[in-house]
Formats: sequence, C-alpha cells, structure tokens
Amino acid sequence: MVKWLQQREWPWWQAGILLGLLNVLTFYVSNYYLSTSTTFSRAAGMILSLFAPGHVAANAYYQAHKPIVDWQFMLVIGIFIGAFLAAKLSKSFQVSLVPDLFAARFGQGTAQRWGVGLLGGVLLGFGARMADGCTSGHTLSGAAQLALSGWVATAGFFIGGSPW
Repeated sequence: MVKWLQQREWPWWQAGILLGLLNVLTFYVSNYYLSTSTTFSRAAGMILSLFAPGHVAANAYYQAHKPIVDWQFMLVIGIFIGAFLAAKLSKSFQVSLVPDLFAARFGQGTAQRWGVGLLGGVLLGFGARMADGCTSGHTLSGAAQLALSGWVATAGFFIGGSPW
C-alpha cells in the first residue's frame, strides 16, 4: 500500500476510480455535487467582509452563497494538503519559482509572470462564475449525472486544453 502511494504518478484509471468514489461519497454525505469554484468567491466574501461588512451583507450573491467555511472550503484546503503530501511521499517535491514550461512560453520576468498569472486567474474565475461552475462541477459531477451541459463542457475543456 505504501509503495502505491509513493509512485510519482498514478495510472489514470486508478486516479479516475478514486475520484469517482469521492464524487459518490460527496453525493451521499452532503447531498451536493463535487465542486470547488464557489469556495473562491466565498473566500473573497470573507476577506471583503473585513473591510466592508455592510456591502457583503447586502450583496445578493453573498446572500445566496454565504461566505462561510463549509465542506467545499475544507475540500479546497485538502487539495493543497493532499498535493503536498503526495509530492513528499513520491519524493518529487521541489520548489521552483518559474516552472520550465512557463519560462519557455512567457520568460523569466517577475512582472510578466504576475501579469499572466493574474490575468489567467481572473479569466478562469470569471468563466467559472459565468458557467455557474468550474471544471470539477461540470465535468466530474455534471457528466456523472449524464447532464448534456456536463458533456459539452468536458468536450470544451479537452479541446481548449489540447496542444493543437
């Protein structure tokens, strides 16, 4: 068992089975689908409430999606902790200020790196909110429920992420 956890990469089918089981467990325990993008808007609401609590209280979005720490918030924290533990167990943990692939595409410059990172994050967050969910919400949960929108989104993610 420990040797399996120490692999640098898991076979796609093993990771897929575990992710599917997590999705089923999420439905069973929380009666809600596996997703993460709402957590980031909730975190923004928590930070904003430190400076403008009245604005957050009156905001229609935050009335529907309370800025609280819930199971989704803990899932996002767990993703970071799990990734760190997996990297440590596989002895592949390394700190790199600029990954090679990113440097080859955008260069080593700090300002450019921050600019591209922030622009990408804003576009990703905007897209997730406009689509009423992120890749995990649409692909993992939507496709698992056989929703047409989940399959269309999944096809779009694969097309958009392809190197050609």
